[in-house]
Amino acid sequence: MHTSSPRGSAAPPAPPPSPSGAPGPVGRFGALAGWAQRHRWTAIALWVAVLAAITLGSVAAGSAYRNDFTLPGTDSQTATDLFREHGSDRAGDSVEIVFQDPAGVRKAEAAIEPMLAEVKGMAGVAEVADPFADSSAVSRDGTIAYASVTLDGKAEEVPREYVAEVIDVARSIASGHLRVEVGGEAARNAEDQAPPTAELAGIVAALVILVLLFGSLLAAALPLLTALFAVGGAVGLIALASHLFTVADFTPPILMLVGLGVGVDYALLIFYRYRHELLAGADPEEAGRRALDSAGRTVFFAGCTVIVALLGLVALGLGSLQGIALAVAVTVLVTMAASLVLLPALLALTGERIRRQVLARQAGAARKGRVEGNRWRAMAHAVQRRPVPTLLAGVIALLALSAPALGMRLGFADSGNDPSGSTSRHAYDLLAEGFGPGFNGPLIVLVKGDPAAGRAVRAGLAATEGVAGASPAMPSEDGALSTVFVYPTTAPQAEGTVDLLHRLREDVAPPLEHSTGAEVLVGGATAASQDVSETLADRLPLFVAVVVGVSSLLLLLVFRSVWIPVKAAVLNLLSISAALGVITLVFQNGWFGVQPGPVEAFIPALIFAIVFGLSMDYEVFLVSRIHEEWVRTGDAARSVREGLASTGKVITAAAAIMMFVFGAFVLSADRMLQQFGLGLAVAILLDAVVIRCLIVPAAMQMLGERAWWLPARLARRLPRVSIEGGGER
Repeated sequence: MHTSSPRGSAAPPAPPPSPSGAPGPVGRFGALAGWAQRHRWTAIALWVAVLAAITLGSVAAGSAYRNDFTLPGTDSQTATDLFREHGSDRAGDSVEIVFQDPAGVRKAEAAIEPMLAEVKGMAGVAEVADPFADSSAVSRDGTIAYASVTLDGKAEEVPREYVAEVIDVARSIASGHLRVEVGGEAARNAEDQAPPTAELAGIVAALVILVLLFGSLLAAALPLLTALFAVGGAVGLIALASHLFTVADFTPPILMLVGLGVGVDYALLIFYRYRHELLAGADPEEAGRRALDSAGRTVFFAGCTVIVALLGLVALGLGSLQGIALAVAVTVLVTMAASLVLLPALLALTGERIRRQVLARQAGAARKGRVEGNRWRAMAHAVQRRPVPTLLAGVIALLALSAPALGMRLGFADSGNDPSGSTSRHAYDLLAEGFGPGFNGPLIVLVKGDPAAGRAVRAGLAATEGVAGASPAMPSEDGALSTVFVYPTTAPQAEGTVDLLHRLREDVAPPLEHSTGAEVLVGGATAASQDVSETLADRLPLFVAVVVGVSSLLLLLVFRSVWIPVKAAVLNLLSISAALGVITLVFQNGWFGVQPGPVEAFIPALIFAIVFGLSMDYEVFLVSRIHEEWVRTGDAARSVREGLASTGKVITAAAAIMMFVFGAFVLSADRMLQQFGLGLAVAILLDAVVIRCLIVPAAMQMLGERAWWLPARLARRLPRVSIEGGGER
């Protein structure tokens, strides 16, 4: 047996394993476990007290979630700022009250007018346009009309309860012949939220998988209980933080499911190593210290990697995305702390019972002739016999799934993607039926100049290809601005609308500015969505490069190898791109009956940050076990087999839990959450099955001893970092 590392590698020899049950050298994480075990009641009481304080504080203070899609420097944001500067009522967003009467909406004027007068006096309303005073607000056949209700702020700034009151009052006049629906972004936000189906489904799925894995309800409950404690604390902290930072209103379901998945994942990795130490003959307390000293280090490293990836989102410069990154990073930090402190205390309380259950189950398996890890050992051996075909098959499959992502089109869902029973969707469909598909997403052109310039610009816009119509130029109160609503011939999410936006800005506006001397800006919600999408797409490569670079450097320090971080980076990127390809097929191309539309602009950055970090969980957990065997035996092929045999079962179980937890997002009515859940579930599936179980063993077999190669000069300069336990080295 060889105990030295191969030439050029800086991997130090491991100390000989301690005799079963005998205390070995204890590192910092083992010492932390020892403290939690000795003060188990104090640790648990402290967690309960902190959770209670945070929960009571967040309930008392409430939350202040708000969206921030401002993007300084873009035409759409400049137009919004100018609206505000010149005191225009149109600085606020609007909702549309849509009426339909097959006999003609004018017959219902007696019911509509008093309702509009009541709405005009309600909180949050700046102006109400009378549809009967403007013939353009009534469809050509006279059966559909709309009243624009201008709010006194952006949709994310107006309290939801104000808009909900507008919806209730408007729909109160509906009758057998008069249909009333309310649309617009603010109306979408104000509709009733779905019950927490996804969260409950994720918890049930996690519990079922854990029971099947351990054969014990007690053993299954500990990782889940740890995760629930962590998520409860994180939700309260983020609600409090929303008063200080911009945190989007769709953040809570994201952080709850991510926290649940990550929390169970981290606790499971530690608990599985704890079980391994019990089977090796250690007593419960020593098993807890050893588990924290090995798997605890893996969890700490993996958690730090996720946090680094999430904080990289801050560099993208978008307020709501920064809030999500902060919230999920805090959630991961709290779950990591719970796994390192709360879980050892719970294990100290239940250690003897768990030990008896583990040993009894192991004895039963031995009587049946089953040896744990044999199937994974056999699979690794099969991969090692044909590493090249296995590697090529896995990579080709991932590349095939990734291909659709090359045609991904980013954007934002609008009311046309809402559930078919919502009033915002009904309003969207009625407006498209009565006034054309482009009516739901007008481009708002701001002309900074005198009224004559506004009229000239309006004439030029109306004659542009792709424009169905343009409203009269409406001057602001001080006469310094004019506003023209431009209605495309295509729907808001259609590629034709994006093409029209660029045509107006690049081809139409410059000549009009030259001829009139005015400044022309194209804004509005549709333009703002496209500006955000394009800005995120432009900044994403730098974000990816920074996160991949930092993570690769961390892996270089931990494993003291050049090829391990290169392999990890390439394979992680492949799993993420494959997940984005699946999202494109389902949501953009409309597979499985999903309504086609653009991929939400936030999705690629969010999925990359979370999946890249989570992939490091499995990478570090698997490769560290392989490295332990390599340092102990010097046999590269055997190290791969034993590493997979030791970790294959827990990696698969952890991935299954994450898949069900993240897949539960698909049950949400929100399109962005559906895409988020599908992308995470697919990425975790591919990472755990295709990459960790097939491609990594094949690649490690092909690399052999070279997998642990590090130039001698670099080895001398790098600090020594270990995540494999056995004491501080």
